Amino acid sequence: MANMPEPSGLYYPDRFALILLNALEEIMGRNGLNAVLNMGGLSDWIENPPPDDMKKAEFDFAYMAALNEALEEMYGPRGGRGLQLRLGRVLFAEGLANFGSLVGASDLAFKVLPLKIKLKAGLPAIAQVFDSLSDQTSYVTDPGGDHYFYHIARCSMCWKRTADRPVCFIASGIIEEALRWISGGHTFRVDEVTCIAMGDKECKYAVYKEPLG
Repeated sequence: MANMPEPSGLYYPDRFALILLNALEEIMGRNGLNAVLNMGGLSDWIENPPPDDMKKAEFDFAYMAALNEALEEMYGPRGGRGLQLRLGRVLFAEGLANFGSLVGASDLAFKVLPLKIKLKAGLPAIAQVFDSLSDQTSYVTDPGGDHYFYHIARCSMCWKRTADRPVCFIASGIIEEALRWISGGHTFRVDEVTCIAMGDKECKYAVYKEPLG
C-alpha cells in the first residue's frame, strides 16, 4: 500500500472526486477501484470519500496524479492509456456536462449552429468549466490549419511526475467526449503533443477541426 501523496495545495471541487470514483468503479468494478486507491496512496477514500460539495478542500492535484500513475502501474502504459481515455469520457458523460458554461450547449439555439462554430465555441467552454471551478488553468488557441490547441498550463494529471512520453490521457478523453456531446455525436481526434511530465512548459493537445469518419 503506497503512502498518501504530498498535497500540492491546488484543488478540484470535492464533487469532482466523487464523479471520478464513480467513473472508476463503473469501468473497473469495486475491487478494481479499491486496488487503484491502495496503489495510489488514497486508501482513506475507500471508506471515507470526499463530500458531495463544490468546496476545494479534499481533491488535491497530487491525488489525481497518483491515481493516473496507479492506472499505468496496474495495466502498463498502453493499457493504462486506454483506461485513462475511458475514464475521461465517463467523467464528462456522468457529470461534467452539467457544469458551468457547457450547460448552454444543450440549448436548441446552440444545437442548430454549424459544426465549425460549435467546435470553436465549445472548446473554450470546456476550458472555462475547469478554470472557473478548480485551480486548473486552461485556454484554447487557433494556430490556423487543421487543428486547435487546447492548453493546460497547470495540470493535475502529471503533477510532480517525470515521463518520457505524454501521460495526461484523462484530459484527452474528457475533450473527446465533450466535443462528441457538443457536436451532436461527432468524434474528433485529440492528441497530446506536449506534456509537463516530459519537461515541457505545459500540456498541450492538438484538437483536429474535422470529425473522424
